[in-house]
Amino acid sequence: MERDEDAVRDFTERFAATLVEAGIPRMPALIFAALSATDSGRLTAADLATTLRASPAAVSGGVRYLTGLGMVIREREPGSRRLRYRVPDNVWDEVVGIQTRLMTRWAAVLREGVAVLGPGTPAGVRMRDSVQFFEFVAAEVPRVLDRWRKREWTAGPADR
Repeated sequence: MERDEDAVRDFTERFAATLVEAGIPRMPALIFAALSATDSGRLTAADLATTLRASPAAVSGGVRYLTGLGMVIREREPGSRRLRYRVPDNVWDEVVGIQTRLMTRWAAVLREGVAVLGPGTPAGVRMRDSVQFFEFVAAEVPRVLDRWRKREWTAGPADR
């Protein structure tokens, strides 16, 4: 299928903009969007620099950021020293898992805050409510992910 490259570029920009709104820096967001929008799901640093009209240094920093979040995997091209980057098949599982682990850590720190601030003080109550929220969400996420993995697709392979 032939694609309108201007429309693809516009989509990539819009997708990246939504990631930026969620707190991801602009270059990593553009890299993730570009990788997600390729049929192969794989691009080299040079491909990314060309596609995004970005410097190799900017691409390197963006890829490093995304790799640290588990949103991009670094692979060596077969028979070459060149690296290529791809989005893992289970990228959203990884991202949600990282967020869940963060919520568990936040709950532990906030629990300390309840003790330090006093459970009966307005600040202590806010901390306690936050602990309860993060513990609830962190407990529910694995169940949601399990249901996601077990779902039955009603759409065809092209819709997946």
